[in-house]
Amino acid sequence: MTTATSYQATRVRRLGVAAGVRDVRVVHELDGILDHVHPAQLAKTGHSLWAAWRSHPGYAGADLLLGLDAGGILPTVAVAMASGLPYRLAWKLNLDLPNKRRFTEPYASRADVFTYGDLATKRVLIVDDEITTGATLANLVSVLRDEAVDIAGVACLIEDTSGSGRALLEGYGVSVCSLTTL
Repeated sequence: MTTATSYQATRVRRLGVAAGVRDVRVVHELDGILDHVHPAQLAKTGHSLWAAWRSHPGYAGADLLLGLDAGGILPTVAVAMASGLPYRLAWKLNLDLPNKRRFTEPYASRADVFTYGDLATKRVLIVDDEITTGATLANLVSVLRDEAVDIAGVACLIEDTSGSGRALLEGYGVSVCSLTTL
């Protein structure tokens, strides 16, 4: 287990996953898997991630937060509460709604993810629980940029350095901020 900024996470092997699906899951303090989560911990983590982003060398202000289904929901809500910024969530729900954008989470059993709503001309900070390969976030960045969305950066709880996610996203010109690394 690695700790930075007093945030804890660890890798756990996933059982019974199909071929091509990532067989490792990062579990952490907000996901409620290893222990119960107190509301104060949610608030503290949101403030910590927001403070880390605001002091990050690549900091850019944002109009909106965009979190990813499922693991990114709680960090996004926590950062919204800390920052006062509104948020939207990307979902693995294919709904008949306008302004739908599809991107993929390549190593997931259900790969299709969708964002909804008019985000054009908005500056968006993407929030997620963890980054490993960066492929999902890179797919999202590409789709959003095609719609004239300005990407402020990516803020995540954990950077799993077993992948090259940071390098991939920085290659897209996107700053990455994380609370801890594994």
